[in-house]
Amino acid sequence: MATIKPFKGVRPPKALVEKVESRPYDVLDSEEARAEACDNEMSLYHIIKPEINFPEGTSEYDPRVYESAAEHFQMFQDKGWLVQDEKEQYYLYAQTMNGKTQYGLVVGAYVNDYLTGVIKKHELTRADKEEDRMKHVRVNDANIEPVFFAYPDSSVLNDIIGKYAKTEPEYDFIAPIDGFGHKFWIISDDCDIKTITAEFGKMPALYIADGHHRSAAAALVGAEKAKNNPNHRGDEEYNYFMAVCFPASQLTILDYNRVVRDLNGMSADEFLKALTKNFDVEKMGKEEYRAKELHEFSLYLEGEWYSLKAKDGTYDNTDPIGVLDVDISSRLILDELLGIKDLRKSNRIDFVGGLRGLGELKRRVDSGEMKMALALYPVTMKQIMDIADSGNIMPPKATWFEPKLRSGLIIHKLG
Repeated sequence: MATIKPFKGVRPPKALVEKVESRPYDVLDSEEARAEACDNEMSLYHIIKPEINFPEGTSEYDPRVYESAAEHFQMFQDKGWLVQDEKEQYYLYAQTMNGKTQYGLVVGAYVNDYLTGVIKKHELTRADKEEDRMKHVRVNDANIEPVFFAYPDSSVLNDIIGKYAKTEPEYDFIAPIDGFGHKFWIISDDCDIKTITAEFGKMPALYIADGHHRSAAAALVGAEKAKNNPNHRGDEEYNYFMAVCFPASQLTILDYNRVVRDLNGMSADEFLKALTKNFDVEKMGKEEYRAKELHEFSLYLEGEWYSLKAKDGTYDNTDPIGVLDVDISSRLILDELLGIKDLRKSNRIDFVGGLRGLGELKRRVDSGEMKMALALYPVTMKQIMDIADSGNIMPPKATWFEPKLRSGLIIHKLG
């Protein structure tokens, strides 16, 4: 069963939150972070993208860059831009996108739950990315950014969330660039804290939705600190890491689409003919066409949109992996026809999150940069949970969650 705890959050004063908050570190590059931070010395980018504190071209993996993150984290606290709460408590974080709001509980997730599989993952992680995040956690002795979890719906937790959602939030702002709404409440009532802890304690599992590398890094650093502490008791703060946990039914997963540079030596007509072996192919015209159901794909090629429907027998509905559209397209199109064997390493393919829209796929093909685009029907949260429960791993680049968590609303110290 899942173990969580409240914690003393480190966060900006209400009047400064829009100066401090930022997008997550991994959704923008150094140049974008430098431009967004601009002359704002309070921007969290000085901590989560600390290469912007150095001349352009400085590697984000330079040891000085990590040290700069820690120096700025301390400076933010010294200047009162980040202040630690006096009481261990939970927090409620709401995000609104396109009129839909999802409510997440901010908790301390248990390191041992990650190590033993109570916290379940559906993606593989890369050692180099894990080590980068581990260095960041070590040097700051804190989880600066949260990870994104899903949990099985709970009516008891829904009631608590509903109660706080009717009150005045601590933070309430519209984020720049995407225009999504963000609200944040403090849950300090001892009875509510006890109930939240008990309700999570009834859950057999929590599920990583987004932030697999941050989760791995946080858990591994926690385990490392436990191993290196001769007086380790098990109740130290480093035994927990910060997560925002949302009811699974509330989450929005967008399509995660593919653009490919060439047709592996085939002409467009040859490629379309080859597709008919495993798909029913129908030309849809020049207007954008979005797949309407599982096992249907939208193809954009030479100015035309096509519907591709996978034929019976090309997938196994009883196989949690084989039934996925990302697996079907990887096996039967990218691998079998185009010779793209490893989506993580091939330079012939790129990936476009669904928030960018079909227009971005069309633009990249029409520009001549790419030869064709393939739009997928979004993965469901149930599919993700089924795969995690079965101990399997999803194919690469399968999920795109929106909205992303804003960073800088809350930080968790390990000390």
